[in-house]
Amino acid sequence: MVLYDSVVAGLGKDNFLRSILASLFTTLIMAALQFSASSFGTRSLPSFEGLRPLTVRLSSFQPSRDQRSFRGLLVKAATTVAPKYTSIKPLGDRVLVKIKSAEEKTVGGILLPTSAQSKPQGGEVVAVGEGRTVGNNKVDISVQTGTQVVYSKYAGTELEHDGAKHLLLKEDDIVGILSTEDIKDLKPLNDRVLIKVAEAEEKTAGGLLLTEATKEKPSIGTVIAVGPGPLDEQGGRKPLSVSAGSTVLYSKYAGNEFKGADGSDYIVLRASDVMAVLS
Repeated sequence: MVLYDSVVAGLGKDNFLRSILASLFTTLIMAALQFSASSFGTRSLPSFEGLRPLTVRLSSFQPSRDQRSFRGLLVKAATTVAPKYTSIKPLGDRVLVKIKSAEEKTVGGILLPTSAQSKPQGGEVVAVGEGRTVGNNKVDISVQTGTQVVYSKYAGTELEHDGAKHLLLKEDDIVGILSTEDIKDLKPLNDRVLIKVAEAEEKTAGGLLLTEATKEKPSIGTVIAVGPGPLDEQGGRKPLSVSAGSTVLYSKYAGNEFKGADGSDYIVLRASDVMAVLS
């Protein structure tokens, strides 16, 4: 016990390590009692059969004041706009979008828990800025209020206004206009390209059937629609070098992925992420 008190005193006020040390000493004492009982054959001592000693790897432990771990927890809270502010007017080339509600059910009607509901990437434009100046020309925002749009996944600043979630983002973060519920009908904006992803290979070159987990993510697809092109130095549009119907090879980790109504995979990316045209 003198040794125990000395070690405890050396740990200071770290209650977590002290509790671990107490458990270790308790395990040693129980083991000693069990050994003594088996040596003298007495039945008055309790049996500790099946007791497993506590194993602690102190090398991987990093003590802190608060032992609760929040590693991997990411919280992106929306900025709440006070009720006294009745309107939000975007500036420059920014756009205010009212975010579409997340799907609460699957196509088959199964109710989804909040954790399984996918974050929406679309909504309705409710306000636009005055545009921007490129060269000597004034360029207006290319979307109008009331338009249904799709935007990049991690774009903009989320706002809580008038009881609804909104997103304040730059016009360039809007990937396209979508007037239906099917992504294949998307009208890309600026330098964006809508591509229908080719189906992954079902078998290897040797004829082995691949599982879903081992299928390689394809980076080839067919162009469905293209945007009007990026702005040049004078504010005019530069046509894209790819056109609808082309089969292209694109950068593997670029763009925003979507699932079509027919189950097909689509991706929207910038024309600069298209690396080659295949024929």
